[in-house]
Amino acid sequence: MIDVLLVDDHPSVMEGTRVLLEQEGDIKVTFAQSAVKAVELAAARSFDVMLVDFQMPDMNGIDLSKKILGATPDAVILIYTGYEFKNSFNLMVESGISGFVLKTASREQLVTAIRCASRGESVLPISLVKQLRRQPVSVSQENEEDGTLAISDREHQILKEIAKGRSNKEIAVSLIVSQRSLEYCLTSLFQKLNVKSRIEAVMKAKQLALLEDADFPMNA
Repeated sequence: MIDVLLVDDHPSVMEGTRVLLEQEGDIKVTFAQSAVKAVELAAARSFDVMLVDFQMPDMNGIDLSKKILGATPDAVILIYTGYEFKNSFNLMVESGISGFVLKTASREQLVTAIRCASRGESVLPISLVKQLRRQPVSVSQENEEDGTLAISDREHQILKEIAKGRSNKEIAVSLIVSQRSLEYCLTSLFQKLNVKSRIEAVMKAKQLALLEDADFPMNA
């Protein structure tokens, strides 16, 4: 029996995923609707695979994975996401997770991912493999010694919030960080993009394909 911990705050997603997996007959799914509950269950029981939603309300999937792996280094964690994660790949890998599963995956793909992870194999969607073949975005040598721009997941989230026209205070509340921490992040982000203002930052991010048209308000 493959014992799976599914961490997600959407009941419909959890139930649908449970049904897909338990139809196999040798997969058992346990739910955790919050990061706190996931940490408690991970500490109390041994799971073969943990399927963790990328965007949880109380803690993002990467930070939750780090927390679980800090207490249980042998834990096998797959990030379960419908989020475009190409700008978060390095951060995810550095957290120690075993791979990624898209919420748009078919039943066969999802089951295969769980079985592979339970055998100690890494799981990468083909869409991500294709992205990794591409050359990284080039920027000024003044920003990065190797000429490559490295944007963290948090910085990408901040750019999206700026594109929506939100103030620093609103962004800090949304990302659950202090305004001072946000200001530090903005300073670092401006340096990486070689810009001096929020407007310049989103314009440069759009130019570098870090932001898409959908990230901006319709009336912008």
